[in-house]
Amino acid sequence: MSEVEFEAQLQHPRFIIPNLLSLDECKELEFIHKSSSTVGYRPNVFSTTLSHLIATNSSHFILPFVPIRERLKDKLEEFFKCEYELFIEFTGLISWSRGASIGWHSDDNRPYLKQRHFSAVCYLNSYGKDFNGGLFHFQDGEPASIMPMAGDVVMYTADQRNIHSVDEITDGERLTLALWFTRDGSHDEDRKLVSLLSQHLLHKNMAGSYLPLPASSNMYWLSQNQASNHQLGFNICWARLHVLGYDIYISQDCCCESDVSELLAKPLCLVRGNELLDQEFVNILHALQVVHFYCWKGSALQTNELNIDTKVVRLSDVQTEKISAVNSVLSNADDAFASSVFRGMPSEENESICFNWTGIVAAVASWEDYVSKLRKQIHLLLPYWRMHESIYSVQLGK
Repeated sequence: MSEVEFEAQLQHPRFIIPNLLSLDECKELEFIHKSSSTVGYRPNVFSTTLSHLIATNSSHFILPFVPIRERLKDKLEEFFKCEYELFIEFTGLISWSRGASIGWHSDDNRPYLKQRHFSAVCYLNSYGKDFNGGLFHFQDGEPASIMPMAGDVVMYTADQRNIHSVDEITDGERLTLALWFTRDGSHDEDRKLVSLLSQHLLHKNMAGSYLPLPASSNMYWLSQNQASNHQLGFNICWARLHVLGYDIYISQDCCCESDVSELLAKPLCLVRGNELLDQEFVNILHALQVVHFYCWKGSALQTNELNIDTKVVRLSDVQTEKISAVNSVLSNADDAFASSVFRGMPSEENESICFNWTGIVAAVASWEDYVSKLRKQIHLLLPYWRMHESIYSVQLGK
């Protein structure tokens, strides 16, 4: 490194690590986010926090984050020469859909964020392939701009030396894993998470269940003015299914005046076109997780699908009317808004997964196996995490 480059690095401490995350890791986190996210902190931004996963009975999804968090923390401490000094303040999946942007700011630009010292942003999908727009810019220093590519990570000091912005998303959905680091142990995220995990996983009604439970409906409601106004917006769980070509059929009595939270918690069946899969999901999050698991693992699942029994029936006129009524409640009769927000970009990988009901049924069983294994593992790890008040990788004996 030349003297000029070294001086520039001191003035604007930042670095980029290409391909730190594997594509498999990126795809797994994408699955978790798209099947669990809530509305975020600004228009057309969506977030999945570790505390939210715990609260919705999906605490097992924390496990894929653990080795990635450790890898990022080690790299950051090594680069900034602050080994054993840092705590993770926040871990979250953040996505930006069409219309989202952010102007110049630093990550400690509010008084209550002064404990934040470093930031790391991991890109989970790629500019030009999965989304357009969304370039990351630093106000001063080099590199001045970053083109997000899946697996790449940018780390920087969260202060006025690294003021940055993000261009507006024009197509698709830009996915990131964001971590904030602090030297202040009172803001250690792990202590809070371990406490929440202890309360939740040891609860007698939750201990053996791996089925997700929707949170309050306003956490999933995106409105055009970013207010929780059920008259002007749509439910993002419904919307993520809808843009993939699915509707939901609720056999229990419900009407257009039904409470949205009640609808989210009702058992349902998946519908595509004029066909209904006669297999019940416990709630909309359950269906959403299975569908996005199919999007993630579909091409592999289809190799074993010949011996799977499916029962697909044609919709009756009465069923079609009930589906339209539910859609009207969850989209405020304006699915064009939902489609504009979640409109994706065509990619060869997505086009390679050919939809069929047999694949969805295979995904149900494979998803259950996946989450059951994670659930067992997190129960084994919890005693170690509670002992140290820290979430970390543990080598368990066979």
